[in-house]
Amino acid sequence: MAITIQQEPIDILQTVFGYKSFRGQQAEIIEHVIKGNDALILMPTGGGKSLCYQIPALCMHGVVVVVSPLIALMQDQVAALKQLGIKASVLNSTLSPGEAEYTEELMQAGELDIVYVSPERLNTERFLELLTRCKPALFAIDEAHCVSQWGHDFRPEYTEFAKLKGIFPGIPRIALTATADELTRQDIIKHLRLENGRVFSSSFDRPNIRYRVMPKDNEKKQLLNFIETEHKDDSGIVYCISRSKVEQIAEWLKNQGYDVLPYHAGLGAEVRKRNQDYFIKNDGVIMIATIAFGMGIDKPDVRFVAHMDLPKSVEAYYQETGRAGRDGLPSDAWMVYGAEDIVKLRGFIYKSEADETHKRIEHQKLDSLIGYAETMNCRRQVLLDYFGEKPVSKCNNCDTCLEPVTGFEGTIAIQKALSCIYRTGQRFGATHIINILTGKEDEKIKRFNHNKLSTFGIGREYSKFQWKSIFRQIIALGLVNVDLEAFGALKLTSSSNKVLRGQEKIFLRKDTIKEKPSKTKKAEPRKRTSFTDPKSNALFQKLRELRLSLAKEQNVPPYVIFHDSTLIDMITAMPRNLPEMGQISGVGKSKLERYGKAFLEVINEK
Repeated sequence: MAITIQQEPIDILQTVFGYKSFRGQQAEIIEHVIKGNDALILMPTGGGKSLCYQIPALCMHGVVVVVSPLIALMQDQVAALKQLGIKASVLNSTLSPGEAEYTEELMQAGELDIVYVSPERLNTERFLELLTRCKPALFAIDEAHCVSQWGHDFRPEYTEFAKLKGIFPGIPRIALTATADELTRQDIIKHLRLENGRVFSSSFDRPNIRYRVMPKDNEKKQLLNFIETEHKDDSGIVYCISRSKVEQIAEWLKNQGYDVLPYHAGLGAEVRKRNQDYFIKNDGVIMIATIAFGMGIDKPDVRFVAHMDLPKSVEAYYQETGRAGRDGLPSDAWMVYGAEDIVKLRGFIYKSEADETHKRIEHQKLDSLIGYAETMNCRRQVLLDYFGEKPVSKCNNCDTCLEPVTGFEGTIAIQKALSCIYRTGQRFGATHIINILTGKEDEKIKRFNHNKLSTFGIGREYSKFQWKSIFRQIIALGLVNVDLEAFGALKLTSSSNKVLRGQEKIFLRKDTIKEKPSKTKKAEPRKRTSFTDPKSNALFQKLRELRLSLAKEQNVPPYVIFHDSTLIDMITAMPRNLPEMGQISGVGKSKLERYGKAFLEVINEK
């Protein structure tokens, strides 16, 4: 199929989007697509996936159809595209019948460059018939991991997209995702019939994100200390495993004086929409949420993502933490976890109605995440290795690099723990076993005569906190199971026999045991900007205030005006006139005309 190019991609990038050059494989991908070829595009959050279909939309004749399950993303991207002078619209459940009809008329008249549609609408015969009259130039299937049952967000409606190849032969199709292991990638290719397409896989590294994981020890206090010392006035997301915990943390943080909102599926649709809208359109807001929140949130200045509980998989963790620092500025992925998280997640898998194959894979995915949490190696290396990358050097931007972790030979400690579990009949939870090991004669221990056991007090060399760390690790290693139907009783597994018999040695993380503060290099708080002088920081705040004012006038998120990174570049360059302002990264022709003068006035005011 011959395709006529209306404009060169590099010209569009510079004049419309205001960027001087493409990043990574963007130029190669765009050239491949506008030649009419299919592709699977694997690129991290914030890596510039959207340009891979937005620029072709301005190069090719016909409308580009972007399929997304994320209403928030559709609306944000359309708002951002309109700021650039690009003709874009949405077709989803938020539109009235009249609005939808008007958008369809624009499509048929060739008046739209891009239209974002929901999966459900794309699958209807009526819409497919409409498309045959609109001559689509390209189909872009976003969040393509949703097609895989092994992905973390499987959506059955995605499996119907394979029919696009038969209905629209010769029209290129691209699938895009930020999170997909090898199993999920093969599913995407198979279910979307992309066997003849090319796979573009960018690095999954997000070097601006600092990764930190620590054991739970008064988690509310840990979270407050993290926010107060490093992100006092920043926007962030805090993930919790349950709705009730979301409410508790949100209420507690609000009482500490923070601008906080909850988000979970138990809230009404209107409340969720209002809270999400407030988070997107304001600075310094913290969202406390379950995993129901975040997909399609395009807010680039989220400075931290905190996890109060373990996610279900490395893919889920990567996608959730990837919502921090989309603008490339320094950001944090911070997590606390405990043995109870492992137990709870294993319980979810055990009780699910999935078949045994699916359960086995879910256990494997959880094991990979636990391995990441417990690692003594560079966290970024472990994370990238999971996605098939082999980084050569350590990152020096995660907790295990900044404060190197050592291990200790924990076999004897584990033998004591396993022996105590066995001698108490495998009927008690970790707290009771720890009390026995540390020689605490409470009423429960006396009632069961456990102060008479040979294991009573044999673990006094470790504190209660240290024993909690040891038990968390032996649960993670599979040496002990937790029986949820027996009030959390610890049970020995077949793997524990070799350790009890001295046939296997086990090394444990020493850094999880509270000892004297480390004298090694600490993770210093990182500021959003690199400005050291008060004058530049004051100007940065003035530019942000102007941006917020302009955004509120138009009822759009501030970042669709300019990203923080663009404001920082303005302060660094200090443009004196419109031509110089037009050289700033992120200031395209349309934005220069709309906002250039206003921002110059603030920059150059005496």
